[in-house]
This record gives sequence, structure tokens and C-alpha cells, in this order.
Amino acid sequence: MTVKQLTLPELATACRELGVPAVGLWRAPVQEYGVEAAARLVRDAGLTVTTLCRGGFLTAVDADERAAALADNRRAVDEAATLGTDTLVLVSGGLPPGAKDLRAARERIADALTELAPYAEDHGVKLAIEPLHPMFASDRCVVSTLTQALDLAERFPAHQVGVTVDTYHIWWDDTAPEAIARAGVQNRIHTFQLADWITPLPEGVLNGRGQIGDGAIDMRQWQGYVEAVGYTGSIEVELFNEDLWARDGRELLAETARRWAENVEV
Repeated sequence: MTVKQLTLPELATACRELGVPAVGLWRAPVQEYGVEAAARLVRDAGLTVTTLCRGGFLTAVDADERAAALADNRRAVDEAATLGTDTLVLVSGGLPPGAKDLRAARERIADALTELAPYAEDHGVKLAIEPLHPMFASDRCVVSTLTQALDLAERFPAHQVGVTVDTYHIWWDDTAPEAIARAGVQNRIHTFQLADWITPLPEGVLNGRGQIGDGAIDMRQWQGYVEAVGYTGSIEVELFNEDLWARDGRELLAETARRWAENVEV
């Protein structure tokens, strides 16, 4: 998504040329290209698929809508398995139209995971609940903190359900380091993502993620939190930003790789 202006073949070529060894994929371009074809493409390019994003949106009340959401998430699990990644990121979903009960919405997520988690395990895929910044609680994700994400994940075995740690969404939360420690002890940190917080946010706010190093977040500090509790997985960069998307995609990918190297200790 960071370089969504590139086609999948362009992305694979640019990653190979720039020495980027791994990529997190989003479902829409993968589906458009063809899941099996995308799997061959990244495999032939020597790339590892770190995660597939996204499943989720599990808060509907209507029975038909819930059934459709579960079916879509099973497809997402199938796609992840085909692509060779063991992690599907979940954005849980916002409040249904007219609803105001956040706790009830979170319980519906738990109910859905009761069905999805065993299905994912059978396909070699872990589910990673991603908390989103509270500004998205009404329309996109009723899970706003790592603590809330862990409260859901802990109802299931760690090899089935864990969490996504995304700096953009949790950097403001003083309780997040403690939650990271809690997740680490249980081996529930399934992916770690970087994006910076820049202001002013754009209208609509969704596409306001800043290039790492341009904003208020200390990336090495957050890297230290996850690595202190034993995280050794990939460190992804996930940027949504119209100004970045308007640029040459290969140039942006090269810049992002440089910023990653400047802001992450290896």
C-alpha cells in the first residue's frame, strides 16, 4: 500500500532491484492480478510475503451481513495461505449504522473469531488484530488500543490469534508499552508496522500517514519495546498518503528503504 501506484509486477521488480527482501500485500491488488499469479510473481522475484491485509469488518448485527463477512474472511485466509504468508491482519470494523454500543461490537468480533481462528489454523495462518487510532472507532475499527486487542486475542491460543503493533495507531497511548510487554510474554505480536504521525492531518484523515522520520514518532523507541519482549519478525512500513502516491513509485520505494535503514536498528 505504501507504493500502491506500482503494479504488482513493477513492485516485484523494484523490490528485487533495490534489495528489498519482503513485502506485505493488500488483498485488492492481489485479487485484481489473480491470487495464484501473484503468488508465483513474488516467489519468482525471491520475495517473502510478510502479511496479507486485510480481513476483519466483523461487527455487523444483520445475520446475512455477518455470514458474508465470515465468508470473506475465510477467503482472505485462503489467499494468505496461497501467497505463502502465515499472517492475516484484521481491521475489526466500526459500529453498524445506528449502533452506539462499542462493547457489544467487540463481542461480535469475538464471536466471529470463534469460527475464524480454527479455520485459519487449519490453513497455517495466524490472525493479527490491529487496533486503530480512536478517530476510526465509529466507522472502521472499534478496537482502539493494544489492550483491547489483547483482551480479544487472549480468548484464543496465541498461535491462532495475536495482535498487530502499528506505531501510527498506538504512539499516543501511554499504556501501549505495557501492552506490548504483555503481548510479548504470550508470543502474540504477529507483525510490527511503522508509519509516522504528521500534522495537520488531511481532510478525511485516513490517508495522513507520514513517511517514517518526518513526524512525531520515535521509531527506534517502539522497535526497542517489541524487541525487548522477543519479537524477531519483519518490520513493515505501511503508508497511506496522497502526496506520496502522487510521486514516482520506484523513487518512493527507494526513499522508504533508506528511511527504514535510518530509523531502524538492525
